Amino acid sequence: MSKPRNRQVRTGGKTGAQQSAGRQASARPNTQTMNKRQAGPAGARPPGPAGGRPAAGTQAAGTQAGGKQAGGKQGGGQPAGPSGGSGGGKTVRSQPGAPAREPVAGRGAIPPAPRWLIVATLVLSIIGLGISVYLTIDHLTGAVPICTSKGIINCANVTTSAESKVFGIFPVSELGLAFFVFMVAVNSPWGWRMKHPAVRWVRLASVIVGIGFVLYLVYAELFEVGNICLWCTGVHILTFFLFALVVFDAVFRQAPVNAVAQASAKKMKG
Repeated sequence: MSKPRNRQVRTGGKTGAQQSAGRQASARPNTQTMNKRQAGPAGARPPGPAGGRPAAGTQAAGTQAGGKQAGGKQGGGQPAGPSGGSGGGKTVRSQPGAPAREPVAGRGAIPPAPRWLIVATLVLSIIGLGISVYLTIDHLTGAVPICTSKGIINCANVTTSAESKVFGIFPVSELGLAFFVFMVAVNSPWGWRMKHPAVRWVRLASVIVGIGFVLYLVYAELFEVGNICLWCTGVHILTFFLFALVVFDAVFRQAPVNAVAQASAKKMKG
């Protein structure tokens, strides 16, 4: 009866040893499983060096990205300009394919007329308008202008001669009246403030035509009538000064600005 017990005891001992060995084997980690876990899924990036720190290139890229973000915050949330400065100033970039804007020559580029020019031309125009009104009234009523008749000065002979009408139809006094009415309008402060080129050209053309007509009248008085009218001579002097002032303004104030604007427009087109 003692032998079977020993067998059972031995068998039980072997079974316990085997069980403990199996527990230890199960407690040990599977080397293949750990390798698979460390390798990660297929297509994943390999880990960096020991310690889990990223590579040097990754650190440099991250540092540069952080610098750009910090620069944007310092510049008010705007990206840095092309010169590398902070983004405090706005950078305007032209869109590709957008046509470049070309400056318009002569429009809005001429500075305003000086005050002395406005006052001088307006005063001359008003005086000429007053004389023209007086001569027109005398012509329509048939009255003789108040004037001396001694020597070469004789207003009555001049105002009643055939040369007092252009082509025998248009009275010279009425043409002068129309001229000075227009001069008062274009030489007023409102007329000088108008920036439309047509106003400047019409003003210049009017004084050129006016001075040409004055030269004709002076020739008629001296060589055809043989007398001089003081009132007419006053109108001629006023017209001459208006001509000088308007031409001076067109040559020395407007022309240089127009030339610069046209030159810049040609550079933009070229």
